Amino acid sequence: MTDAAFDPRDLLPGSRGEHRLQERLGTTARAERFYDDQVRDRLLPTMVDFVRRMSMLFVATSDGHGECDSSLRAGPEGFVEVLDERHVAYPEYRGNGVMASLGNIAENPHVGLMMVDFVEDLIGLHVNGTARVVEDAELRDEYPDLPSDPVPGRRADLWVVVEVEEAYIHCRKHIPRMVPADRRRRWGTDATAPKGGDFFGSAATRRAEQAADAAEGDRATQVTSPADEREGAGAAS
Repeated sequence: MTDAAFDPRDLLPGSRGEHRLQERLGTTARAERFYDDQVRDRLLPTMVDFVRRMSMLFVATSDGHGECDSSLRAGPEGFVEVLDERHVAYPEYRGNGVMASLGNIAENPHVGLMMVDFVEDLIGLHVNGTARVVEDAELRDEYPDLPSDPVPGRRADLWVVVEVEEAYIHCRKHIPRMVPADRRRRWGTDATAPKGGDFFGSAATRRAEQAADAAEGDRATQVTSPADEREGAGAAS
């Protein structure tokens, strides 16, 4: 960036787009107070405690063209590991093999993590930073105290390690209160029903559409009768 293009507000957290909107909508002072009071470049001890009791994590990624994706990661309480005040890691459990989030990280390492307490404090924590994908054995070499998951189907071959660049609160105003309920899970299965693989009927609809297209194609390519051919030939001549 050249000096002529430099804007002093580029030194603040956030994007130029949000800074322009703050100015347009008259929220600049409020936003700058939030940046100053709430946005940190590491996890505070209270944030560490919060992360260690979370059982859900929302992950936002984008590819090299900026096309975005969001995904849910979940596990037992504390499945997101706080490696130190500037690094967190979450496991990649067995899934559908699409690798959308990991593929985006391979092109663009910037990620946004969002953890929400829907049960007790009704508060959220944003953690934005730079991610890298690490094999389980490699991460354990770096962090020998990393715990092992006792559930075979839930053991991770890969981890996503995020270097914290921003950590800040998400206010409770619109967070609903939820009540946790126990559920039985089948770990390590590829069966469609337990995974809810076609809950929205997408695969069934696609097969029905393909069958309809095939039937239409068959009708369009049926051989006409000799009389039809003669009539066609006469008309064409």
